[in-house]
Amino acid sequence: MTMRMDSLQWRSMTSADLPGVAALADRIHPSLPEDVAVFADRLHLFPQGCLVLDDGEGGCLGYAVGHPWTQGPPPKLDIGLGSLPQPADCFYLHDVVVAPEARGHGLAEPAVERLLELAAGYRCAALVSVYGTAPFWSRFGFVESAGRLPPGALASYGADARYMMRMAPV
Repeated sequence: MTMRMDSLQWRSMTSADLPGVAALADRIHPSLPEDVAVFADRLHLFPQGCLVLDDGEGGCLGYAVGHPWTQGPPPKLDIGLGSLPQPADCFYLHDVVVAPEARGHGLAEPAVERLLELAAGYRCAALVSVYGTAPFWSRFGFVESAGRLPPGALASYGADARYMMRMAPV
């Protein structure tokens, strides 16, 4: 049976989605593993920043995670935060993933746009681009900003990691 990509919708993540999110993360990021507890932590701390692209049968074809943060080094991978910084002046896009079998249909853009709506109240939005995705992120106004970080801040993200920021309009 062929899946209708135009009928897929992003929805709020629930705790029942966590196993599917973790399985998709393991499939997409084999060299950047994160425990399901990391996703549970983000869902607990900032549920409005956690989305799932449901396949219509309870399966996970994508996920997006973002949360308030501070300008400067991103959270280390595979580490629970426990709490969000107070005050937070930046919105961090932890990850936006679409399964390979669902790519090429513009499905990531709505998730990015929803996360950027949440980022509207902050001075900036930031992320770490991996796997050569910087051109994708630049379409949303993100620019490479590694000079803002101390040496080694991206070590857990791999050699191709690029820190990117999008400043809020003044």
